This record gives sequence, C-alpha cells and structure tokens, in this order.
Amino acid sequence: MDKIYNPKEFEKKIYFYWENNNYFKCVIDKSKKNFSIMVPPPNITGSLHMGHALQCIIIDIIIRYQRMLGKNILCQVGTDHAGIAIQSIIEKKIFIKKNKNEHKNNKNIFLNEAWKWKKKYCEIIFSQMRRLGLSADWNRKRFTMDKNFSKSVRNIFISLYEEGLIYKKKKLTHWDLKLHTAISDLEVEHKKVNAHIWYIRYSLENNMTTLTGKNYLIISTTRPETLLADTAIAVNPLDKRYSNLIGKFAIVPLINRKIPIITDNHADINKGTGCVKISPAHDFDDYQVALRNNLPLINIFNTYGNILQKYQIYNINGKKTTIYPNKIPNIFHNLYYTEARKIIINMIKNNGFLEKYEQKLILIPYSSRSNTIIQPILTSQWYLNIKKLAKPAINAVKKKKIIFFPKNYENMFYSWMENIQDWCISRQLWWGHKIPIWYDINKNIYIGKNEQEIRKKYNLNKNFFIIQDQNVLDTWFSSSLWTFITLDWPNNTQEFYMFHPTNVIVSGFDIIFFWISRMIMMTMHFVKNKNNTSQIPFKNILMTGLIRDEKGEKMSKSKGNVIDPIDIIDGISFSNLIKKRLNNVTEIKYIKLIKDYTKKQFPDGSKSYGADSLRFTLAALSSTGRDIYWDMSRLDGYRNFCNKIWNASIFILKNIKYEYINNKEKLSIPDKWIISEYNLVIKLYSDALNKYRFDQATNILYNFIWNKFCDWYLEYAKIIFKDKIYTKYLGTYYTLYYVFESLLKLAHPIIPFITEIIWQKIKNNKKTYNNSIMVQSFPIFNKIEIDNKATKFFNIFIKIITIVRKIKIEMYIKNNKQINLYLKNKNKEILFFLQKNNILLKNFLNIDKIFFISQEELFPKISFIKKLNDVELSVPINNNLINKKYILIKIEKELKNNKQLIDYLNKNIQNKKFFKHAPKNIIENNIKKLKKCQNLQIELIKKQKLILTL
Repeated sequence: MDKIYNPKEFEKKIYFYWENNNYFKCVIDKSKKNFSIMVPPPNITGSLHMGHALQCIIIDIIIRYQRMLGKNILCQVGTDHAGIAIQSIIEKKIFIKKNKNEHKNNKNIFLNEAWKWKKKYCEIIFSQMRRLGLSADWNRKRFTMDKNFSKSVRNIFISLYEEGLIYKKKKLTHWDLKLHTAISDLEVEHKKVNAHIWYIRYSLENNMTTLTGKNYLIISTTRPETLLADTAIAVNPLDKRYSNLIGKFAIVPLINRKIPIITDNHADINKGTGCVKISPAHDFDDYQVALRNNLPLINIFNTYGNILQKYQIYNINGKKTTIYPNKIPNIFHNLYYTEARKIIINMIKNNGFLEKYEQKLILIPYSSRSNTIIQPILTSQWYLNIKKLAKPAINAVKKKKIIFFPKNYENMFYSWMENIQDWCISRQLWWGHKIPIWYDINKNIYIGKNEQEIRKKYNLNKNFFIIQDQNVLDTWFSSSLWTFITLDWPNNTQEFYMFHPTNVIVSGFDIIFFWISRMIMMTMHFVKNKNNTSQIPFKNILMTGLIRDEKGEKMSKSKGNVIDPIDIIDGISFSNLIKKRLNNVTEIKYIKLIKDYTKKQFPDGSKSYGADSLRFTLAALSSTGRDIYWDMSRLDGYRNFCNKIWNASIFILKNIKYEYINNKEKLSIPDKWIISEYNLVIKLYSDALNKYRFDQATNILYNFIWNKFCDWYLEYAKIIFKDKIYTKYLGTYYTLYYVFESLLKLAHPIIPFITEIIWQKIKNNKKTYNNSIMVQSFPIFNKIEIDNKATKFFNIFIKIITIVRKIKIEMYIKNNKQINLYLKNKNKEILFFLQKNNILLKNFLNIDKIFFISQEELFPKISFIKKLNDVELSVPINNNLINKKYILIKIEKELKNNKQLIDYLNKNIQNKKFFKHAPKNIIENNIKKLKKCQNLQIELIKKQKLILTL
C-alpha cells in the first residue's frame, strides 16, 4: 500500500479492471433472483452536473448492494436526444458562434451537426458515469433516437392514433418566438420582472353606466397589444359593483369591437378593478374562460411574434368563424409585438382611454431554452388524450403496486394525474422523431411507418403527391417508453421477462409529471403480462432532492455556481475553473458575477478528492427533503474518512499474520465487543439501504468505522501488537482481519474504489487482481455473534477512558504528567475485568497507577469523582499536575458567559409574549438549553471549589 491516500493513482485502473473483466455484464443465472434499474437517460446537451452525479451514485449504490446479495443484475444506461435543447444549442454554438448563419435554414447541415454533437457528448457523458463508478452493462447502451428505438416510437404513435387517442387540433400553446416551436410547461420559467401595468377605459354600449355612474369600465393589463384579440370582459358573479352590466356589451378601444360582459370566477373581486379583459388566443387563463363561456378565439400574431394583416378567428373547437370582421388596422401590420405595444399605448393616451399606469414586479413566463418571453399562441398541434391512460396509473399507486419514496410525493402525483390535460406531443423542430403522418394536397391524412408502406396501404400510385408531417415528437414522448423499449419490447426476449417491471427508478421530484407519470401511463397501456393485465414500469420510485449551492441557490451557469463532478474527483486549478465557467458567457454582468462567485467558492481551485469522497458526500446529503445543500466542508470531512480507512489498512497489512487469521478460539472482551458492534451495524446499515435512506447508511458506517473500529479497536490492537508473542493474541489477528475484511464488503456499495484496492491487498493478491470485492456476498447479521456481556464490559472500559481523558483536557494536564486513577465497583465481574485489563487501561490513558478500592474505602479528598452505573472513579489532582491560577481564570470566564446565557434564556421564558407567539419547538429548545446551562453552572461551581481547596 502507498503511504499516502491518492485516489488519482488507482481509481481509473480499478474501473478498467472491473469493466475489462466483465463484472458489469448482465449474466443470467435462472437460479437467482433478478434486479434491474434503468438509469434515467441524461440529455446530450453537455457534460453531467452534480444532480446527475447524485442520481448515478445512488443508482450505483443500489446496484452494487443488490449484486452482492447474489441477484442477476441489469443496470441499463443510455442518453436522451433532448430535442428542443439540442436545437437551441446547435443554433447558438455551431451556426452563430462559427458565423454560419447562411446554413441555419439548411436541414441536412443542421442534422449533420446534431449527430456529430451526439457522438461527442455521449462519449463525454459515459466517461463521466464511469469516473463516478456506475457499474452499468456498457454493452447495452441505448439512445432515444437509435434505429430500434425510433422504430418502436413510430409504432406506438401509430397504435395510439388508430385507437383514437392521438388527434390534431388548434389550441393555445406556449410558443418560443426564437426557436419557433411549441414548448412544454417544463421549459417555461417564470421570472420576476419590473413591468408597467396599464389601466385602460373600455366604453359601455348604448350609454350604459356602472352603479357609480361611469360610462366605462377600467381594465388593467401588462400587454396592451392583446386588446386587438379581446372577445369579452369578465367580472366575478358575486361582484355587486357590476351586477347591472351582466349580459351587456363594452367597446374595445381603438378597434371598436363590441364584446360581451360575462361572469366568471377567474375575475377576482379583490384584485385590480375586478374587471378582466379576455383574450383567449393569447392567455391561458383567458383560454379556459373562453372554453367555459363559448367565446370566439382571435389570434393576432404569427409564429415570429409579428402582428398579422388579418385576424384569425376560431371557435372553441379550433374551426374558423366569421363572427367579427377580420381586417387588422394597417398601422399594426407586420410589427413585432413590442413595437405594436408602443403604438397602442400612444394611441390610448391620445384618445383619452388611458386612466393611469404604474410599475410593479410581476411574473413573466420565459423559455428556459432560449431565455425569451413566451407568447401563448393558437397553433395546430398533435395531442394525446391521456385521461384514459391516467386511471390505471392512479390505481397502480393507490393499490401499492408502485410505491413512492418518500411517501409524500404520492399526493403530488395524484394532484396532477386527477386533473390531467391532453398532452401536446408535437414540436416544430428538425431534431427528433418525425411524426409518421403524411398529407396530400388536400390535407388528407395518411398514417404509416414509411412512404412505401403508405402507398401500398392506401393504394396510392407513385405519382400521387404526399408529404410527411414536418413536426417531431416531444422528447418526453419517447423517453416515457424508456423502461420497456430498452429491453427490446415487443420482442419479449428472455431479458424482458426477467427484468421488467424494473425494481426502482431514481429521479428528481421536479419531473414527476413530465416523465415518471408518463412512464407509468404509457407502460401500463402497452405492456401486458401473460394474463393480459397491465404491467407497471417499476415497483418503487425514489425521488431525490435538487442540489443547491451552500447558500441554497439553484445551480446555474449564469451564476457561476455549477459544479462539474469530475472537477471534484480530479481537481482543477482556479484559472482553468474560471476559463471553464466563462466558456460561451458573453454578458459583462455575468462574467463579473461568475468570477466573484468562483473566487469565493474555490479561491485555489479544487483539489483532487476522488470519486469515493464525492460518492460518500452525496449519499450523506441525500436526505428525504426536496433540496440538498452542497457543503464543501462535508466533502473534506469524508475525504478524511477515506484517508482514515486507508491508514487503517496500512496498519493492518503491516501487522497482520495470515497464518493466524482463521483461529478464533481466544477472543478477548474487546474482540467480542467489536464483533458484536459490527453485527449491529450490519443490521442497521442493511435496513437503511433497503429503505433507500443513504444518508442514514453513511452515518451508520462513518460512526462505526471512525468512532469504534479505528478510535477504539485499532488502538487496542496497537497496544496488543507491541507484544511480539504472536500466539498470545490469536483472537486479535482473527478479529482484526475478519471485521476489516467484512467492513470493506459492507462499505463497497458506497465507496467502491478504495474498498476494491484494499480488498485486493488484504486478500494477499500480490501479483494480479483477482476475485473482485463487488461479487462477494454482502455481510449478513449474525445474532449468535452478539455478546451482550462483553459489550457491557468494554463500554464501561470506554467510558472510564473517555471521562479521564476529558478531565485531563479540562484541567490542562499535559500528557507527560502522570496521574493516578481510583476505581470502586459493586459488580465483581466488572471489577475482575478491569483488574485483569489494568495494564491495557494504563496504556490507553498513559497513567501511572490504578487503585482498585472497596466500597467502604474513601476516594482521595481533592479529586474529580464521577459515578457511572457500575463504576465510580476518582482522579486526584494537586499543584504539580495543574496550573491553579490559569484554570481558575478559565472557570471564572466560563461562569460569567454561562450566567449571561442563563439570564437571557430566563428573560425569554418569563416573557408572556414569547410564550404566546413563539413556535412550540423554539420554546421547548429554550427550556432544554436553560436546563443544560443551569447544570453546567452547578458543575463549574463545584470544579471551582475543588480547585480552590488546593
């Protein structure tokens, strides 16, 4: 073993050894149970971030654990084509950056660049997964646009269409004006923006007036240009201010369109004037009002955000209607919506329609892909009627066929599923699965796998013109098929029957709606058991939190707080980190922000922590909450933990005598104690892994290895090994080897690299790697090895040592000063144990003499006395041992500070307002704290009196 723990020296070599020897390969043994996980396919938009790292690590912990339990394992990996994200990236990074704008409208050139991008980033992503230690079957890699996947996606679309579940309709969609496509809710990001609110007068028809005598209504809007699309004014049915106007009409300013005044709960009595203009073709809330009230829909924008020359007027079914004249005033023709807004504001000012305006912070929807404001626009899209698919999915969760971890995410699932809307599955992109629909010149629809099949199916000759739909499917459509298409459904191979449904899916809570729910629905609709019942995609759903920085802020490239897991594993210099974070950043405000943040977070860059330290840290942070706060100090602590294991292995390899490791006849009390404690750890640790509580598992492992095995048992072994009579301590060699070897297996799922390298050394494989730890059996709890008496005795031993050490620290007694220890005991067995091990006790404490006294004898007068359940101890003190003056000053200071804290807590507790208004947990904490401080004060006074007697 190298003396210094340096994971860079061995982690890559270890992974090569695993992969090269086919340890990850899915090998089927029919006598074993099966276990499978489908790794969520990361988008090929770039390298993996810490959120991906968290998922990969959790998945790998589960997989390694289940492999060691002796099961057939399938860990399936792949990547997602990420339609809209890649379209945006290719346009920004390839065409604009390389000044190739002349090619951006050339589909073939674009697709060629996209495939090159895919190849590059699949290699990067898979390389990162390997560095993180993911033990996946790399021979089975899939891509959501590979040949077989595309074939399956196409067949599923056709099947849904033929069932009548897929249809095309003109509806309101989130429209990205830059990318010129509909986008999903997931890709909409609401930002707080300081915007103008305009209050506009809408005249009432036929000299009607409000109850207050006004012949107009005041409408507030942040988008005055949409008044061109108004088809109604809504008031709340309970709003008495406008009760006389219900069913009457108002006039839209500037264009003089007569629109009805209707009632709808969308209008809030307490918000603004209580009157809301309804532009159903350009606002989602208004669209719902139109559906409830059968209002016409008027579109005024083209897909570039420019005003049309003619209104496009539709009914709620998306059919054209002529309810209003369709001519838009010439002044607005072809203007971008922001330019049209300026003209309309000037016109309403000049014509006396402007009541007032103000500025306020409001939420504005932005496209997370292009960072442009979203425009709701009526467009013709393909939709999937998903309500039929939702019911079986809801029942599967209610009947516990699928279980959420943590359970509270069930409610989030139900709330969306029970109010589910039809799914817009089409996108106006080049990159993605093309929709298998063809049209003739009359827009008649033909559906099929390809043009050749369609011509044969519909008996169309080669001269009959048909063209394929230019839209592609939403990325979530293909990824919703991930669990069963990756197993080559519907071929129903042996692997499919063995590994589907999968055991668990690991995912972020933020995509329950967009991926988890849709996977359940699509799988249950298409995949059937042999008895024709619906098959679920996975039995358990493990929801992870979102990783935030140490301040709780979301990690973002524009903030400069995104952490690349490989930079943590390998280390990176400050200059290279800055360069990496500023790549493709052009705005000066972001450049400064990123530089400042990086300097504060990583003033010297990042040192190399290795994959195991990162794995342990992320596992430890993965509690059941939604947010995970990244903490570099925890990372440092867990690297020290790995270093502790490394140093322990050096000591063991140096001192172990292999000829004695199988002899367990002469076990001492400390031997029996550590074996007992180890078995309890196996039970607790296994329970935590089975419940996916990796934070608890890491805590259990850390506490045992550091605080019990290293701090106590190894220290005991060091004392024992000073004696060169090897046969005298056979039990220690056996115990040390047995517990440490077993600990390596126990820890392997979380920290696989360090456990493998040590395993190979400790198994005495000097020349070659052999028989990997990852295929060893996981340790099993053995009740027979629990020795309660030994545990009780050695815990008393530990308590005595801990108390004496604490006294020495509190009294500032230097190690070279010899103290005496007096022990008094009622229990003869414990007394015998302590007497038998008094030399061991002396060695642990570095003390001169131990006196065992009877119950009738008195302790030295000036001494610290501590009472345990079965033991009383006394440490005499004198002026030769301590600096009396120095200690009294320290005690006086402690007494003063503690008294101030007592007074402060008393003041709070005696305050009636505090008791009335403070949360219950804060009141309870204050009371506990006060009691603790009061007890400390008593102890300090006792200590002070004792020192004064010297």
